[in-house]
Amino acid sequence: MAEFKKADSMLEWFDQRLGVVNFAKVMMTEYWIPKNINFLWAMGVLLTVLFTFLVVSGIFLLMYYKPDANMAFDSVNYTIMQEVAYGWLFRHIHAVGASVVFLIIYIHMFTGIYYGSYKKGREMIWISGMILFMLFSAEGFSGYMLPWGQMSYWAAYVITEIFGGIPVIGDELVVWIRGNFYVADSTLTRFFMLHVLLIPLAIIGGIVFHFYALRFPHVNNEQGEFFDFDEEAEKYKAGDKKHSKVIPFWPVFLSKDVFVLGVFLIFFFYLVFFHYSFAMDPINFDKADGLKTPAHIYPEWYFLWSYEVLRGWFFEIAGISGKDLGLMAFGFANAIFLVMPWLDRSPVVKPANQRPYFKYWFWLMIADLMVLTEFGKLPPTGPNAWVGFGASLTFLVLFIALPFITKAEAGKVKGKK
Repeated sequence: MAEFKKADSMLEWFDQRLGVVNFAKVMMTEYWIPKNINFLWAMGVLLTVLFTFLVVSGIFLLMYYKPDANMAFDSVNYTIMQEVAYGWLFRHIHAVGASVVFLIIYIHMFTGIYYGSYKKGREMIWISGMILFMLFSAEGFSGYMLPWGQMSYWAAYVITEIFGGIPVIGDELVVWIRGNFYVADSTLTRFFMLHVLLIPLAIIGGIVFHFYALRFPHVNNEQGEFFDFDEEAEKYKAGDKKHSKVIPFWPVFLSKDVFVLGVFLIFFFYLVFFHYSFAMDPINFDKADGLKTPAHIYPEWYFLWSYEVLRGWFFEIAGISGKDLGLMAFGFANAIFLVMPWLDRSPVVKPANQRPYFKYWFWLMIADLMVLTEFGKLPPTGPNAWVGFGASLTFLVLFIALPFITKAEAGKVKGKK
């Protein structure tokens, strides 16, 4: 057993037992960040704060929410909104936070693609980030069901029905997920458990792993420049801060993050107090009724692009039904980003605007996702159906073509050398 000397301060007492000084060095004061980055690199901190808001507001809502098919709707729309002091505020924070967190996730995700932050040793950062995206998607969907309104009920019906397309086990899997032959009280309680316990625990583990993975290859920068972080850190510690290409995470970089966070919180609470309705579908203020189908069923805006990929295939091709084609396209669309580091065959780590072919691919992909999102909320009839099909097909073609586009780009760069 090690011998402990008498501590001269509380910090020293904790340091002897927990190594807090060395931990702070590794995680903060001697963790180095490139200088040439912009406000888009603050999205990670915004996501951490938003997740904290969601957890805290969720805990308060949990005190009054009833996970029962007969009481869930009233517990949300009457008890929380009208009877509990400031219950409306916590619901608005939770609802707006659930939407805005996906806005920040998409910005974070497409920033990584634009700057090539998934390449050359950063694959685990990207993969862990995409796993977090999937977990947040599962969390968002499970939470969308809990108010037990019309759109909650029927969205749950449509999404769980998707699993029925899996060969052999599909029908049994749907019953297992729902806990019944149709969406019922058992479905609600299962999704309640997922939303408040299992998925949040997985998200916390994913966040820890994501930050851990980030510590080794270090953060990318605007130009994709590679340099020796240890050498640049020594310059900074020696006082040559002007020529050093790095800054410490604490307090220099984090102070910039805090500034971006302050601006973001103004925007966030403006939405919470004045424009919260965008995060609450009007149809969901009607209580769930399994005998009355809404005229048009659609998910929240952050799922619309993948939903349109799913329903965009409405006719048979080569003997394969439109439903099965949509299911395959949906699976492809939700998994393809995970292997992005291997689809991009170019060794160049540069922002998209400095890559001759990739820049066109990137902006075409963004435009296509916007079309998918816009038409995902429209009824799939007439021209809308064909536009949705075209956008869905374009999405698949773009990612199938990416390895060939980037390989040709790599050959062009090599030829210039």
